[in-house]
Amino acid sequence: MQAAQLYYTLKPFIPRSVQLTIRKLRVLQKRVLCKNTWPIDNEAAKPPEGWSGWPDKKKFALVLTHDVERKKGLDRCYQLMELEKKLGFRSSFNFVAEGYNISPDMRHYLTNNGFEVGLHGATHDPKLFSSKKLFLKQVDKINYYLKEWGAVGFRTPCMHHYLDWYHVLNIKYDASTFDTDPFEPQPDGVKTIFPFWVEDNHSNRGYVELPYTLPQDFTLFVLLKEKSNQIWKQKLDWIAEHGGMALVITHPDYMNFDDKKMGNEEYPIALYAEFLKYIISQYGDKYWNPLPREIARFSAIKMGKQSNR
Repeated sequence: MQAAQLYYTLKPFIPRSVQLTIRKLRVLQKRVLCKNTWPIDNEAAKPPEGWSGWPDKKKFALVLTHDVERKKGLDRCYQLMELEKKLGFRSSFNFVAEGYNISPDMRHYLTNNGFEVGLHGATHDPKLFSSKKLFLKQVDKINYYLKEWGAVGFRTPCMHHYLDWYHVLNIKYDASTFDTDPFEPQPDGVKTIFPFWVEDNHSNRGYVELPYTLPQDFTLFVLLKEKSNQIWKQKLDWIAEHGGMALVITHPDYMNFDDKKMGNEEYPIALYAEFLKYIISQYGDKYWNPLPREIARFSAIKMGKQSNR
């Protein structure tokens, strides 16, 4: 983590093109070293003790989430929502509260159409999670936005995860971990493709942790420059085979919707749309597509637990 902290300290002074080059080289190196545990870590397939499956005997759960990092991503949210709605999917959009101007109308439009709004930090500054002292200074602000937005879910910037810290947040779930992702600044995976409970040792309460289990779009299409969504399909099929939770993070910031020349940090929306169509054609009605708040509620009840709010 020390190297990662140094990088994020220096990041504001490093040109974006240089940042991407550094990250691409690092990812390519790690991909070779971690070929036996990414994108699939077979140890993550083991179900929780006493696991009895998803509602209505569905084969697996599919959870779609989007992290909106900048105004460019914010401007593309309506298009992304309409695409998913047309195909019959629902998802969660996680916004940075003070990163850009998110109107109440946008939040209400999403929730009124069956989607969810979550919090992706008060700001998108990973340095604020470099120590517990800095994190605690943000707690009141984070809880304010959770209440103001009616949100029950949280995801940290850059996937920093210190799960014991988050009991001070008024959340029903956190989504800042992954089953396996050696390319993240904090690369320790939780080695499960199922939701799990994070107990507060000082009370009988806690929250549900929802790890992402499909590689992030930024990793696949921006850093690794994959030209197809085959890795998503391969991992999805493996998760379905083991009855787990397929949770994906995508970013509208990096999606190109208009077939114009691709930016250096963009990929065609067709890769995501075709993946959703693959799910429909391959699995029909065999999957459950809950919102994160719904799968968190289901998991808490199934485990006989009570959340922090």
